[in-house]
Amino acid sequence: MKLLSYLSIGSLCFVVHAQVMNDIDPTKAKDAQFVRVMRNQDGSTAIFRRTPDNEVLEKRTFSADSVLTMLTVYRMDKRGNPLGCKIYDGLKQELFKARYGYDKDTGRLVEEQLFDSRVKRLDPSGQYEMPVRRFLYTYDANGKQSKPISIVLRPGKTADEMYARPSALTENPFEEKKN
Repeated sequence: MKLLSYLSIGSLCFVVHAQVMNDIDPTKAKDAQFVRVMRNQDGSTAIFRRTPDNEVLEKRTFSADSVLTMLTVYRMDKRGNPLGCKIYDGLKQELFKARYGYDKDTGRLVEEQLFDSRVKRLDPSGQYEMPVRRFLYTYDANGKQSKPISIVLRPGKTADEMYARPSALTENPFEEKKN
């Protein structure tokens, strides 16, 4: 999905940050630094809101007719990279949770693991929760990220049945673009 424009108008630890996120008012100049709106070619809109401490980033996706279709809440590290997120449907029912892994030398995203929030699936030993889907990221010699490799870990399920899109942020809407 190609992005048309950014307009500057403005995690796992939801209880602490829920009130902070509701207190952000994009109509107030002092809060504009915490909100970004992205309009897509298909008419949908994504509204990004972050907490003043940059620990939580919320993405609300609306259809072309302004209906909330998805809510994703990211927990961020000090460098602005997501550590994990929770994904909700338009009715704010939790569907998935994700965690992200980065290369320790380059800091690049190398893996995303997606877990079903509705059904906890354990490995054969019964000790560890198993992801339902993994996305593996590779990079070319110039450092450009390739399309992710998707691995579905639910027998008999297709990729589309197990949430077809990676949840990782392709770019942070609050970082200045480099020319």
